[in-house]
Amino acid sequence: MRYLTNTSKKHSHKYSHKHSLTAAALIAVIGLTGCSDDDDDSPAPEPVTPPVVVMQTYTVTVTNLTANQPMSPIAIASHSADVMLWQAGEAANVALEKIAEGGDAADVAAIDGVNSTVSGAGILMPGMSETITVTLDEADVANLTVATMLVNTNDAFTGLNSYDITMLAVDESVSMRGMVYDAGTEANSEAKGTMPGPADGGEGYNSERDDVDFVHIHPGVITMYDGLMDSVLTPSHRFDNPAVAISISRTE
Repeated sequence: MRYLTNTSKKHSHKYSHKHSLTAAALIAVIGLTGCSDDDDDSPAPEPVTPPVVVMQTYTVTVTNLTANQPMSPIAIASHSADVMLWQAGEAANVALEKIAEGGDAADVAAIDGVNSTVSGAGILMPGMSETITVTLDEADVANLTVATMLVNTNDAFTGLNSYDITMLAVDESVSMRGMVYDAGTEANSEAKGTMPGPADGGEGYNSERDDVDFVHIHPGVITMYDGLMDSVLTPSHRFDNPAVAISISRTE
């Protein structure tokens, strides 16, 4: 029994000594880890400075030169140089068709290459002008398009197609006149119920195309007094070219 007791005491002493060594080793490792962190003198990463956004501001003034052709709210689009809202001799896209038949420019924003769109405050009456401000990121400055419908017609529109504004300096301006185009999407019947303007109060956009289906210079309205018996228009609704004056100024 005494022998067994002595052996047990020796075993206990060895276990205690081994446990103390393990704890000491662990403390040493922790100490080394802490020292490693303290010695890390690598430089902190430099803060990233975001690029400065430079904005450019333009004013676009549109004047209705007709006698009795109110114009739909002016639509202005900024876009890349390869975008053309219309092309004489080619079929109108749906966005242009909706402008020319109903004065609705909402679809222009969805055209590939268009960066932004701005709309006028409302109907532009004959003899009146409206000035619209366009503010663009410098990276988006390229071309501007202006479009509006002559609402006392079936599908007549006018404006400025893809004008390059990149060369305009601050306080510089340019002035132009716009011809009237026929979208070629709706026959120029001038009949009651076919025009959205106050001369008729009829239909606007209709997806059915019943005309030549290509854009061309508008031949003008005929009216009931010129022999088109079903027309609801009068000589006051006639228009000459140009029908609109447009000026663009860079102000900032």
